[in-house]
Amino acid sequence: MGFYTDQIVPRLVNVSCGAKFTHPSRRRVCAGLHGRVIEIGFGSGLNVPFYPAAVDSVSAVEPADLGWKLAGKRMAASTTPIERAGLDGQSLPFPDNSFDTALSTWTMCTIPDAEAALREIRRVLKPGGTLHFVEHGLAPDPNVQRWQHRLEPIQKTVAGGCHLTRDIPALVTRAGFDIRDLDRFYQKSEPKIVGAFSLGVAASPPVRG
Repeated sequence: MGFYTDQIVPRLVNVSCGAKFTHPSRRRVCAGLHGRVIEIGFGSGLNVPFYPAAVDSVSAVEPADLGWKLAGKRMAASTTPIERAGLDGQSLPFPDNSFDTALSTWTMCTIPDAEAALREIRRVLKPGGTLHFVEHGLAPDPNVQRWQHRLEPIQKTVAGGCHLTRDIPALVTRAGFDIRDLDRFYQKSEPKIVGAFSLGVAASPPVRG
């Protein structure tokens, strides 16, 4: 990774994803987390203030050293035990059935192989465990989709590999999850090309096939 990816992108993400308009979505998506939690794309710890009391511990997967450093004050202010426990969401260093719940917020747009990461999350979740997610991705409207496809190459360049056209619910389903709750909406304070959000909860099958 180069200077821009290592030193600039984590700061941009900390500012843009830390905007106040994200707080209601973070609060909604964190509700119901419990027990041992794995968070993919921990970043600068923007979800930490929204962890519910039922969370016993968090294993944070975050490749950016600067992101982890920026999270320091948020972690210090939290009573939840948090450890940095991996760098790559596509290959998690945990045995099967290790976690009760999982969390991903605006992360699947950037992971090179999002479906592989989702399969890994499913693997490390206990049967019946839940993935809580809020992501931006492919819009429901064809006109917005056309602009997303046009602008995606620019977005990937300036935003650390961020894709605009990933169909998040389809990716979650293909990875073997059962989506139990899903809200798809445009975030009012964002342009539609980046503000087409999917917020939901998906369950790992209670019996592995």
